[in-house]
This record gives sequence, structure tokens and C-alpha cells, in this order.
Amino acid sequence: MSVGHRVTSDHQLARLLQIGIVLEEVVEARSYHHYQSLEDAPTLDPDIETLLEHAAEESAEHRKRLEGLIEGLDAESIPFEEIKTLVEARYGGTEPEDFDDILYDQLCNEETAYKFYDDLIGALRASDATFGIDRGHLIDTLVEIREEEAEGVEEVTKLMNTR
Repeated sequence: MSVGHRVTSDHQLARLLQIGIVLEEVVEARSYHHYQSLEDAPTLDPDIETLLEHAAEESAEHRKRLEGLIEGLDAESIPFEEIKTLVEARYGGTEPEDFDDILYDQLCNEETAYKFYDDLIGALRASDATFGIDRGHLIDTLVEIREEEAEGVEEVTKLMNTR
């Protein structure tokens, strides 16, 4: 499913929001994976440790907000495995070990989430469909999440520049 198209139904919107939930789960899992790998390091970098903790917490909060949006839609839930397959095909071409550095992986995750939300907001704005939830609340929530992802990109980039 491409976000580039207009969103025309609660069913389509629910599927896209579920993709966002899976993306957030990926960010949280990878942050946790990297955090665990730091425990084996001779010295812990407190800035990276804090960044990973914040990313995991923020992803969990984003998932809850997306789930709240889905609850208001008149659409059946799509099976998790189907959504996971869509996310892996579109966004999941790498593993945490594919990156030379934790920060590069984190930057990739933050940028992927930002781009997804940016595309979704654009598709919603291009659509004149009526949804089971308030359009203004929907877009405002997604804009807030997108901006938090942009802040994450900035935080990772700043940290990378100090290394």
C-alpha cells in the first residue's frame, strides 16, 4: 500500500495507521537491541544511552496515540502479520547489524518514520473523504508525531556531529 495516494476510506486509513504502529514497534525494538548491545561495551556513552531510551519511550507513546485514532474508525482490524509483511517489504530492508554505528541505524529509523508520517499527512490533505474520526484531530495528531520524529532526526544528527 502506497501512502502517496489519497486516503479515501476508514479501512484504508486504519491500514495506514497500523503500518505506523508497526514502524514504531520496529524503532522501539531496534533501540532496545542497541541499548542491550551497549551493556557489553567497555564504557557506556551516556548520550547514546539517553537517546536510545528516549526513542523507545517515544515510539511506545506514538503507538498508543495511533491506536487511539484507529479505535475511532469504522474499520475492521487488519491481521498483524499482513501489516508486518507490508512494513517489511516497504521499510524493513535492513537489520540493526547492517549499520556500522548505532547512530546511523537510529538516524535511518527516525528518517523512515518521519517520511512515512509526512507522506500520510500529504495523502490526507489531498483527500476530501470523510472519516469516522475528526479530520482536524487526525491531522493534528499526525503532525505532532511527525514533528517529534523530526526532532529525533535532529538529535541524532547533533550527536553524530559531536563524535
